[in-house]
Formats: sequence, C-alpha cells, structure tokens
Amino acid sequence: MARLNSCNVLKLEKASKHLWQFSPAGKFNLVREEVKSLGEPLPTKFVGKDWQTLFQPRLNVACLPADKVFLRALQLPKADFAETQSMVELQLEKLSPLPVAQIVWSFELLPHAGGDLQTAVVIVVARQYVEEFLGELEGHGYLADRLELPLIDQLQATDIKEDGVWIYPADPGGPLTPVVSPKGGEGAKPRVEQSGPCLITWWYGGVLHNLSLVSLPAGDQRGPILQNQLVQIMWAGELEGWITSPPKFHIVGDEQTADAWRNYVPSGFPVEAVPPPAMTDVVSRTARRAASDQPRTALLPPEYVTRYKQRFVDRLWMRGLGAMLMLYIFGVLIYFALAQFTAFQLGGIEDEAAGLGPAYTNTLRIKERVKVLQDQMDLQFAGLDCYKAIAETMPPELTLDNLNFDRGRKLTVSGTGASENYVHDFNAALRRANVNNQPLFSKVNPPNINRRPGGQEVSWLFALELRRTDTE
Repeated sequence: MARLNSCNVLKLEKASKHLWQFSPAGKFNLVREEVKSLGEPLPTKFVGKDWQTLFQPRLNVACLPADKVFLRALQLPKADFAETQSMVELQLEKLSPLPVAQIVWSFELLPHAGGDLQTAVVIVVARQYVEEFLGELEGHGYLADRLELPLIDQLQATDIKEDGVWIYPADPGGPLTPVVSPKGGEGAKPRVEQSGPCLITWWYGGVLHNLSLVSLPAGDQRGPILQNQLVQIMWAGELEGWITSPPKFHIVGDEQTADAWRNYVPSGFPVEAVPPPAMTDVVSRTARRAASDQPRTALLPPEYVTRYKQRFVDRLWMRGLGAMLMLYIFGVLIYFALAQFTAFQLGGIEDEAAGLGPAYTNTLRIKERVKVLQDQMDLQFAGLDCYKAIAETMPPELTLDNLNFDRGRKLTVSGTGASENYVHDFNAALRRANVNNQPLFSKVNPPNINRRPGGQEVSWLFALELRRTDTE
C-alpha cells in the first residue's frame, strides 16, 4: 500500500456531490463523509493540495458515472500483469464500441474457478467524455489522481454463492421519476423509481461469464426492455455453452426495490432478493483498490497526470514566491517601523540634550574656573613649599639673589656664596626635600657655578622641576 495520509473519494450525482475521506492506516476506516449541493464548494483543506502534501500525501479518487461506461468480461489464460494487459489490448478492437484511439480503458481481474484461467472485466470509456468529466471536476476544485468505477467494487462485495443472474438496479445517484403502476388502479399512489443503467452479471460454475450495463427508463417500458435484454443473453449463453441450467435471478437491493423489480424479470424463473452491500463499504473498497501498489491500467489519461503535477509544482512555486514577497514586505515594514521609532527616540534625546545644553555649558565654565582656582592654590602652596624648603636647606654661607617660577613647574634659583662646596650641599639637600612624605622636586639639575674674578666668592645657578600630580 502506498504511503498516504488520506484518501478522498468523490461521486458526482445529479443534484449533489458526495465526498468520503478514508484513513489508509489499517483497513481504510471512514474519517469524514459530506454531501453538498452542486453549487457548494468542496472543503479545500480536505481535497486541495499544498506543500503539506509533500510530507503527508493525499490521494483524490473520482467515481465515473455508470451510464458512460462500457463493460465486458473476458476469460484469459493466467499470466503476469504485462502479458494480461497485452492480451486485453489485442481484443480491444473487437470489444470497444468506439475506435481504440478515441477511448480510455482499464481492466480488473476477478477470481476464476478454473486453475489456468482468469476473468478480466474490461472497462471502456470514451476519451471525450473523460476529458469533459475531468473539466467538470476541475470546476468543482477537485483534481483527480485516479478515475474509478465503484460498480466493480459493488460486484466484488457481493457474496456469490450459487449460479444465476445478479441484477444491480439503477445507480442511486440517478434521477428520480414518479411512476404509477397500471395494476394499482385509479387511487394508487405513484412510486418513485431511479432511471439509469443497471448492472447485470451472469455467474455459472463460480465464473463471471457475462456482464453488461443496460440503460432502463423509468415507467412501464422498463420491464419489457429488461426482459428482452435478459432473454437475448440467455440465448447467447446457451449457444456458447456456459448456461448449463435455468437461471435464478437475484435482485441486489432493499425489499422495496426487490419487490418492484420482480415484475421486470421473465416469468417462470425463481427470484431472490439479496441485501445490497453498504455504500460506505463499496466506496472503501474503491479507495483501497485505487491506493493499491498492484500494477493497473489507469483510466486517467497520462497527459492529465502530467498537467496536474505541473500545476501542483507551479502552485507551490507561486505560493513560495508569494510567501517570500510577503516576508520581504513584512521585513521592510518592520524596518521602517523601527527606523521611525529610533528617529522618535533620537528626537527625544536631542530635545533633552538641547534642554541640558545651557546647564552643561555652565557646568563646563564652572569646572574651568574651579580648575583655574585650584591651579592658583596649588601654585601658591607649591611656592610656599619651595620657599620653606630653600629656607630650611640653604646654608648660611650662601646668599639667594633670585628665585623664579616658570609656569608653576620649573624653579630657577641663583645666588652667591663663599665656596662651591656649600652650593653642592644645598643642591643635594633640595634633592631630598619632601612634602607629605613625597619628593618636592621631580628633577634637580646640577648647579652651574662661576667664580668671580679677583675674589673668593662664587655665583651659582641651577634649575629644579616641581613634582606635580595633576595634569593639564
């Protein structure tokens, strides 16, 4: 069985459309059943196909109307599928009511009592009608993956226990016609009958020898037409030798239908009513047969299979491109929304900054003033510390003539003295000068000493760089 997530079966009737959905898991249990008028749309989420069907495959089956189908039974030697298909194809010219180029055909194999034979039910449909039917399905939004004939499954669902004729009355989807029986008298109520083809099968020796679809009108002509068809087949069966005993007629239908159809068969033959298989069981068999992995000849033309597949791929591409375009537009809208929000925030910050501008300017001005005042105080204290250090370390033998501050960082001292040794001692003492346990000077240059002519005194000069912890 193919890996499927769901299987839909659609049957178009005269005034409605009947949809069944089955779950392929297990025994094709019925999941959903809906009946809609022809004007109502089918549920797209159940019958449509989108990207999800790539991972959860869905099979759409459409039931062909019985009144457009031609059926024949063939007895063929047992062979594999390819050989059987070739044997059926060789006999199509003889079986088909239309030229082979104008039909689509398939066949289903039924069990045969003979060990070396098999029964093939050949299904023939006019290609023109199949194309019209597929166009009608497309109009309802239903793209079929398979075309099937539920009559085959109704035939297989019937328990054939004895020889005779099995009559399946008109298709339940056919039109209703009120009919008054001539035996009922003037006051008789009209009964409602289905008009359309009925299936007639002839079983002898456990073998299906003949089957045919007979179109019967509603009314008094139904009985004579059916009897005429049955008598002709009886004569043909007797000539061919497969009718070996008088036939017994079986009406597959409810009690009311069986009572009405008893009058349509030739008199003098036994008639038995057989309960019909449930419609759900028949359609479930159709779904199971359509989803089977067994090789089959499809009624759906291959060009339609290719077209539907291409349409599905194109729809996926278009929806994918549409989704990408929507995502792109959505992303652009989000981008513009974020840009507008950011611009709004930026405007608020700029307004706030503009409001804080004067205060910020005043703060900077005050900060600069404080810095100037602080520098002035630092220079004053630095000058006092220098005066103190010079006063404490300068030997009495030296005289300070000049003391000069340069930008509060460089100190130049000069003077005279009795001996250059005192100058060196004074220079070394200033190197060791401390304030708050920190060196007062970062650099003390060696003294420049000059002896005055004609005397014992010397003039001296050296520069010192103050140690500052602040930065400009």
